[in-house]
Formats: sequence, structure tokens, C-alpha cells
Amino acid sequence: MYFKYLIKRILNGLLIYIILIFIYSLLFNTTSDSTARYKIDEEIHQEISKLKNMPPAQVLAFIAERKSQKIKEYWLDKPFMYRVYYRTLKILCFDFGDSTIIRSSSGERKVAAIVSETIPRTIILFSTTILFEVAFALWLGLKKAQKAGKMLDKATSLLTMIVFGMPSWWLGMLMIMFFSYGIPIFPSGGLHSVPAPTGAIASLLDLIYHMMLPLLTLFIMGFWGMAFLTRNIVLGILQEDYIMAARARGIPEFKVLYGHTLRAAAPPITTMALLALLASIGGNIVFEGIFNWPGMGNLYWIALEQNDIPVLLGLLAVTTGIYQAGLVFLDLIYGFLDPRIKVGGKA
Repeated sequence: MYFKYLIKRILNGLLIYIILIFIYSLLFNTTSDSTARYKIDEEIHQEISKLKNMPPAQVLAFIAERKSQKIKEYWLDKPFMYRVYYRTLKILCFDFGDSTIIRSSSGERKVAAIVSETIPRTIILFSTTILFEVAFALWLGLKKAQKAGKMLDKATSLLTMIVFGMPSWWLGMLMIMFFSYGIPIFPSGGLHSVPAPTGAIASLLDLIYHMMLPLLTLFIMGFWGMAFLTRNIVLGILQEDYIMAARARGIPEFKVLYGHTLRAAAPPITTMALLALLASIGGNIVFEGIFNWPGMGNLYWIALEQNDIPVLLGLLAVTTGIYQAGLVFLDLIYGFLDPRIKVGGKA
């Protein structure tokens, strides 16, 4: 029964991904056509520059012939829907083509190389932050639920409302002003020092040093809200009969909280943590811009600013695929975390 559900959920996820990619191709079709025509003119211009001592009449004939060939090659002579299907199929095969303007650090114009270069940078920053947030939010949320209505709960709830309402760019600017200029402990942004240190260990330490300030800012912004949600989830579970029975039997409070209660609260907390992690994979345009962090969010902004449609479509395809895969994975593990769930069962 679970195997059938697994196959069905994976197929549904793939179908949704295909539909989303089709919608992206449909929305960007006109701009993609313009980009393709610009690319054709650029390629022909490069070919003409290599020709020498050719009469003007032959040059014009050569341009017309090559343009006709290129138009067929890029499917620009096909009807509207054919071009949409063609681009959808290319994206589904992870053939994103070449960028219009943006290049990778090694000078490549392949969109796959440009996107794959930025993914690890976003993951290492935001995923590390999420891990610290979840660990601290679980501890604080359990303490808040255990002492609901008392001083700790009221004080942290007030702080949650204050911090949660702060714009990320405003808090980021304050952190830079205080920790980079007021008390110069951390650099204001970037991935590495200039010049970058040589050696694996020195490079890793320099990366961690540059990552500390944006990580600290994200942590301050994120864990308060996560702790508040954890508190509300756990608070309802602590009122359950089996928790009261466990306490009546003399089971230590530590085991009641981190054994019985946390196990029952695992599905919604896991959902919250995984969704936060998936949402962070695409990066944060404003936040990465403030700290000059060369991740996915920064690449999104550059692609939008320079109207580089191949890079933008590649980013959308990758982030949508990761997010959709994460949702499927979440559905698959949900049944294992909560024994009360009977996946695919009948009443």
C-alpha cells in the first residue's frame, strides 16, 4: 500500500514540475524569441569577422543563408506552441543553453555551469543557518511551552514580535554598521578576502569568517518565529492524556519533553524546518545583495537586471525542481514520523 502511494506521489510531483516548466516557457516565449534572434545576429557577426577578402554581394548572400539556417536551428520558423514545447523539452532535459551576458567565474557561458556555481554558496549559508535555527528553536520552544505564561514565555514572545516584524535589509544594514564599522569584527560582505587565501584550510577558514555576519543576521531573524511556532505546537501536545499519564507515572520531565512530546510534534516541526530549508534554496535577493553574497538570490537579481532570460529560466527550473522534490520527500517521510498516520488507508 505504501509502495503504491510512493509511486503515485513521485509521478504527481513530476507531472506538476512538467506543468510548471511549461508555464515558464509559455510566459517567457516572446522574450526567449528576442534573445534567440539577438544570439543569431551575434553568431553570424562573429562568423563574418573571420571572412576576409569576400565581395559585399557574397557577404550578403552568406548572411541570408546563415540566418535562414540559424532560424531553423532555433525553431523560430515553427508555430508559437511548437516553440513553447521545444523550450519546455530542452529545460526538462536540463539543456539551458548559453547565457546572453552573464558568465561564470571561469568565463563559461553555459547556464548549467553558471547556476551550479552559485547553488553551493546559497546552500552553505542558508542551510547552515537553518540547522542552527532548528536546534535552538526546538530548545527554546520546548522551554516556552513548559513554562507557558511565565516570564520566559512572555519576554521571548515580545522579542519574537519585535524581530519578526523587522525588514531583513534593515537588520542587515544595522549588523553591518555595528559589526563591520562600529566594532570591526567581521567583514561587511563577500565570499572571500581579496586577494583570496591559498590552501584548502585557509580558504575554508576565510569562507567561515565571511559567512559569520550574514549567518548571525539570518539566525536572529529566523529562530524567534520558529521557536514561537514550536511552542504552540508543543503546548497542545502537553495537554494530551498520555503526556499527563507519563508525568503521573513519575517519568522524568526531560524524557517527557524530548521523548514523548517531541516525537508527537515531529511531523509539523519537520514540515516547518524542511519548508524553511526549501524556501532558502532559491536564496534571498535583498539579503544576498546587502552582504554581497554571490548566491542564487544575487544571480536572480543580475539576470533580471541584465535581462538574461536563459539564466533566469535555468534558475527557475532548478529551484522549482528542488522545491518540488523536497515536497515529495516530505510527504514520503511524514508517515514514518507519525504512527497515527495510515497513508492510503481506508476508514
